[in-house]
Amino acid sequence: MEVSAMEEALPNPNQRRKGGLRTIPHVHLIFEKVASFGLTANMILYLTERYLMSSALATVVLYNWNAFSNFLPIFGAVLADAYLGRFRVIALGSFVSLSGMCLLCLTAILPVYKKTAACAASLGGCEVVPWQMPLLFTSFALMSIGSGGIRPCTLAFGADQLDKRDNSAKNVRTLQTFFNWYYTVLGLSIVFAATVIVYIQQARGWVVGFVVPVVLMVTALTLFLLGSPFYLRAMADRSAILGLVQVLVATYKNRHEPLPQETSDPSCFYNKAGSKPRTPTNKLRNPAKELNAEGAACDPWRLCTVQMVEDTKAVIRVLPIWSTGILPGVIVGQQMFPTLQAKTMDRKVGHLEIPAATFGVFSILTLTVWVAVYDRALVRPLSRLTGHARGLSLRQRMGFGLALFAVAMAVAARTESVRRAAAVAEGLRDADPRTGPPVHMSAMRLVPQHCLTGLAEGLNLIGQIEFYYSEFPKTMSSIGVSLLALGLGFGALLGSAIVAIIGTATRGSGDGWLPNNLNRGHYDDYYLVLAVLGAANVVYFVACAWAYGEEGQNRVAAAADDAVVEEDGKEEEEHKAVIM
Repeated sequence: MEVSAMEEALPNPNQRRKGGLRTIPHVHLIFEKVASFGLTANMILYLTERYLMSSALATVVLYNWNAFSNFLPIFGAVLADAYLGRFRVIALGSFVSLSGMCLLCLTAILPVYKKTAACAASLGGCEVVPWQMPLLFTSFALMSIGSGGIRPCTLAFGADQLDKRDNSAKNVRTLQTFFNWYYTVLGLSIVFAATVIVYIQQARGWVVGFVVPVVLMVTALTLFLLGSPFYLRAMADRSAILGLVQVLVATYKNRHEPLPQETSDPSCFYNKAGSKPRTPTNKLRNPAKELNAEGAACDPWRLCTVQMVEDTKAVIRVLPIWSTGILPGVIVGQQMFPTLQAKTMDRKVGHLEIPAATFGVFSILTLTVWVAVYDRALVRPLSRLTGHARGLSLRQRMGFGLALFAVAMAVAARTESVRRAAAVAEGLRDADPRTGPPVHMSAMRLVPQHCLTGLAEGLNLIGQIEFYYSEFPKTMSSIGVSLLALGLGFGALLGSAIVAIIGTATRGSGDGWLPNNLNRGHYDDYYLVLAVLGAANVVYFVACAWAYGEEGQNRVAAAADDAVVEEDGKEEEEHKAVIM
């Protein structure tokens, strides 16, 4: 198997002087996670209380912000893999994200309403000053751009410090342990953000609540830069990205050419000089073109190496399974509604009143506990039963996670039905949820749906990350990791569209399903729609997983196994061939 320039730039795993476990605390950017989630967890209340947005409008704004944040990582990944490298993109993204956090903090410091008599008499008569909304959305944009550089690269950059680039069971377990504990620590940091940061915002106000994440972000950036001398850094290699485009163009140009005869002789195919001869798989074949006297393709836009074609196939093969990750983006992104539900319920536990946004912590706690238990207690017995080094296969974990997403939405529908019935029975149907008395129903009833969602994320989302990292060529690991964010981004757009369509379609019958007053709406029916879509998505996933075939066939092997050298130390002649 041939090795690209980026692969060759990686140090020999047997002679490492950098990388290893000592770099992980610097790479993880724990404080950045706390800062980012600490700002987003309570944002629905910031928009509805400070900017007086309706619940539906604030939800659409956050859905679109989430979508924008999830689309940008694919561009950050391309920038890292093809041009700047992961270290530079992470550093640059951190600076940009910090700038956005500072602007958001400024929106809390500066006045938000025009000083008018109507505003002094009633908050409902207030008008937002014209420059506040552009400032707010600019801060959102900068944080999204920054996360577009951080999110796709951090995980891949951390894995680079440990990955020996082979398919051995030990390396597979090392990477799985890294992924699992990455998310364990990530979960703990989000728990801290959803409790401590949210509490500060509620108890000390928005200014103090936004200054704390800024300080944490500065700390994260400082720690990351301090670890710079110890990092393993793979050089950027734009040929990997360019190769994808060249293969697609060559495929189109050669679409009318007859296919060559089946052969198992590697010498009949075009392989890079000095690389181990490869024959293509039986999928997505292209016909032959000429080579020049040096053995290179005369026209690289009509003839590509077998390795380039196989890498492109690896990308194309995962796309159907990737598409099943869009609906989880809808479910994960709609956590604004449970926050609004918790706001209308009894949130007291003893003498302590839990902030409404903090209930999402149960999802993260469940994810964290599941990852730790699975990695430390379940993998070994499951691996003996299934024969997989990971215990359950990646597709099995992803499928179980999708099923749990559907179950979580069904449970959420039942809980909201009970909550609304209690509100109507108590005469609160027309009461303003923001200022009226809460329903005499414990907000702890929301915990089961959060726990199911967290378990689904632990199975499906982490499974997706491992799947893309394992199945993509090593030269495009950042792009592979960013596919999860891209799916969540499409899910956020789909979720925004679902909210808008349901709101418009049901508004003719009174208040519709999603009014500002939750007690007059039918949010339970909205959850049922998501549950039905989730069940259909499970069936679609089963079909895609069956069609995919065997896992692990696209993993780039260690460089030591790739070079084929004769006894006299000279490389073998280049194997010339047609593109397949």
